[in-house]
Order: sequence, then C-alpha cells, then structure tokens
Amino acid sequence: MLNRFFKLLACIIGVELVGSLSGFFAGDIPAVYAQLNKPPFAPPGSIVGIVWTVLYALIGLALFLIIDSKERRKKTIAYSLFGIQLVLNFIWSIIFFGGTYFWIASFISLFLLISIVLSIREFRFFSNTAVICFIPYLLWIIFATYLSFGLAILN
Repeated sequence: MLNRFFKLLACIIGVELVGSLSGFFAGDIPAVYAQLNKPPFAPPGSIVGIVWTVLYALIGLALFLIIDSKERRKKTIAYSLFGIQLVLNFIWSIIFFGGTYFWIASFISLFLLISIVLSIREFRFFSNTAVICFIPYLLWIIFATYLSFGLAILN
C-alpha cells in the first residue's frame, strides 16, 4: 500500500517537475504572453498556470494508473505514447515562448494533440480512469492548439 502511494507521488511530482522545467527553460512566459496580439477567447495569463498545474497532476495520475494496471497486455505502446506526448508538451513552451518560433510550436501542438488522442486510445486497454484523466488534457490541448495557431497568425 505504501509502495503504491510513493509510486503515485513519484508519477505526479515527476510530471509536475517536467512542466516546471519546461517553464523555466522557456523564460519569462508571462511577459512574452502579455506582449502578444491574442485571438478571441485567449485566457488571461494568470489562469493558464493554474490549469497546467491541475493538468500535470492528472497526467501523472494517468501514468500511475497505467503502471499500476494488472492488465497482462504489454504496456510498451502506452509508455511510448505517454513519453512522446510528455516530450512534445515539454518542448512546446520552450520553442513558443523561449524561442518565439510560433509556427513551429503550433505544429508541435498539433502533433501533441495527435499523441494525446493515440494515448487515450491505448490507455483504454489498461485503465478507464487514466482515459478520464486525459480528457481535460485533450480538451485543453485542442484549445491550446487553436491559441497557438491564432497567436502565430497574429504575431
């Protein structure tokens, strides 16, 4: 029981750290975001950080649920897709805010969206709760992809 708790904690903290490191390497995200011409429905910058904190916790929980699953099917594809989406998630902020390569970041966001859909499709074999954890992430990335392309067009 205690071992499972520490695995859960490691998954959530690990994913939160990935998000924090991405933000660190991206530089002054709030300052860059404040200067951009924004498309309709662009959220205030103060909300975005809160949303990502919750999403990273859900992403970490999903990872734990896949790891903890008793399903005998091989988890290689699920782990690979999880890793791909996490790497794409990590580099997006760095490229968008750190490098201001808006168009490249927008296509990374599109690939991230695809990798999340594929992850959800694979996770269903291991945990319906992991799938549910990824639904808010999917919805946010659909919105973020719209914002990313909108920001690229306007800037």
